[in-house]
Amino acid sequence: MLSFNSKKQLAQFLAEDIGKGDITSLLLPKKKITAKIISREPAIIGGVTHAKEIFKIKGCNVKILKKDGSKIQPNQTVMTISGNAGKILTCERTALNLLTRMSGIATQTQELVKKIPKKTKIYATRKTAPGLRYFDKQAVEIGGGKKHRLRLDEMVMIKDNHIAVSNSLESLIKKAKKKHKKFEVEVENTADALLVAKEGATIIMLDNFTPNQIKKTIQVLKNQKLRNKVLLEASGGINSKNISKYGKTGVDIISVGSITNSVKGIDMSLEI
Repeated sequence: MLSFNSKKQLAQFLAEDIGKGDITSLLLPKKKITAKIISREPAIIGGVTHAKEIFKIKGCNVKILKKDGSKIQPNQTVMTISGNAGKILTCERTALNLLTRMSGIATQTQELVKKIPKKTKIYATRKTAPGLRYFDKQAVEIGGGKKHRLRLDEMVMIKDNHIAVSNSLESLIKKAKKKHKKFEVEVENTADALLVAKEGATIIMLDNFTPNQIKKTIQVLKNQKLRNKVLLEASGGINSKNISKYGKTGVDIISVGSITNSVKGIDMSLEI
């Protein structure tokens, strides 16, 4: 698997914002200052090391006061930055954008984690903004969740559209088994879940199942002595209001797209 160069990506983010130059900051006198980033609301902090790296690109010095995963209250300082005033202000928005987004994802993830049993894990999905997947998924981990697949080359996941193209779920599974030790299959009913379990799927995604449908499916798999041979993933329409009901069903995984595709960033600001 190709390695991800986060520093290169951060430099691209900054370059995208700067363009040919920060023409406003060029108007300022060349003086050294100290600034601080403050949270305006309670949060779980995520992305401080990346925010630090953004400021370092322009030669600024950063002291992290709240590490990733730390709880923070309103008006507490996340980090301090010292250096040339213009360079700090040039980096301000890019650093804040990533920090507030990652902190929002981490905070939202931890709120969901608290509502389900410890044995059940929250998984992120690939519903991320292009260019931000590595950071979004890392924020989920900071909040106590799991990444799931970061990319398409990491694991076979046979979904409804793959089945529609192939016209045969069984043939796809047979091909997957020949080349891969681990694979996941999405199903829409209990009968298909039983079929897929018998065929040796590693993970079964129960797509848009209600909690009662999941309980029924688990019982059917138990009756066939198949429950302990597969991981079960609940997916589709799961949110903070109903996640506790899904957690009580006994599934192993709950995947929630909203933690990365409907992000509410944490309110933070940089003050000089």
